[in-house]
Amino acid sequence: MDGVVYNFSAFDEKYAFNDDGFFTYSSTEQKRVEELAREQARKFVDAYLDSVDDDSEYAPTLCRTLHTRLVYRSLRQLGKSYSHLDASRPWFCYWGMHSLRLLEASLDENLASSIVRFLKTCEWPTGGYGGGPGQYPHLATTYGAIMALVSIGTDEALASINRRTLRDFLHSVKNSDGGFALHIGGEVDVRGSYCALAVASIINILDEQLRKDADSWIISCQTYEGGFGGERSCEAHGGYTFCGVAALMLLGKSTLIHTSSLYRWLAQKQMKFEGGFQGRTNKLVDGCYSFWLAAVFPMLEVAKLAVGSEICSSFDGKALQEYILVACQDIENGGLRDKPDKSSDLYHTCYVLSGLSVAQYYTTDDIVGGEINRLARLSPVYNICVDAERKAREYFGKQK
Repeated sequence: MDGVVYNFSAFDEKYAFNDDGFFTYSSTEQKRVEELAREQARKFVDAYLDSVDDDSEYAPTLCRTLHTRLVYRSLRQLGKSYSHLDASRPWFCYWGMHSLRLLEASLDENLASSIVRFLKTCEWPTGGYGGGPGQYPHLATTYGAIMALVSIGTDEALASINRRTLRDFLHSVKNSDGGFALHIGGEVDVRGSYCALAVASIINILDEQLRKDADSWIISCQTYEGGFGGERSCEAHGGYTFCGVAALMLLGKSTLIHTSSLYRWLAQKQMKFEGGFQGRTNKLVDGCYSFWLAAVFPMLEVAKLAVGSEICSSFDGKALQEYILVACQDIENGGLRDKPDKSSDLYHTCYVLSGLSVAQYYTTDDIVGGEINRLARLSPVYNICVDAERKAREYFGKQK
């Protein structure tokens, strides 16, 4: 073979799943997914066998232009398959704009301005953003709308946010026990806490009423496993764990977290063979958890440094980058995906790219593939790029 064979950290056969002869649906699916990942690694090697010079080393490449085209195409018009997500339209704006920022793509000013105008039509007269024009306000879509506008970052985008009515909406969904309902009369879980606190923090309206008892409600969601569930007595889950930890960071209450059990749980969620993360115990790898779980590590490191504690070992950033670049890229249509047998979509494109940025900037591992694969740096707490966060803080920091 010409060239130097790429040395994978992921896809190591010594970590392949061994069912010891006991077959279950879960074990069969795990072996199937490992074979999908294995086949992607083989394709990568085969594709480069005759394309390198002697003594050169090759590595996976991020298809930046292809993904940028997919994002722009999706922002302009979505296919019929997305119609069932009509109540999530601000999310598409956020997933798309954040992906473009991560890819360091030039922003189409006309498209950005049209998104600002569209999101204004999603704003409820008394505060907050609904899933589309005329829809009731919801904390999740409010988060999506605000982070989309912050990612756009123009004066038009930031000035479109009505801080007074948004504060009123956040107060209206705050419960006396410290939790947040996702909408008036709606369910209460840790997503609501995170969305409310992240929005309030980034636009500088995080007051004592919003803070009151929020920390005690959130920490009650940490489970015996170490991660966080959606509410008290629920199973630990990757997305909820991110929300719980990030919300406590925003409140300056990270010392409440039982970090040793959380570190243990987080470490167990990185799949040894695939290199990506699963979202819950005994589940399959999913590209979106590349962000939801990997982003928790740097937040915990900041929390431990703040109290003078030693930093624990982080996750395997090289293996995560390899799973993303080898198994999660749709090299035919563009975009990123859950796993090799799934289609790409804006959600996974956003969160898989976000996880890649975390692995590039918040571990000691080198950037797989070198500088050509470097993304923009993101803020793990907000999941927006650091330059967008900086501009929002400067803009809203001047307002009372």
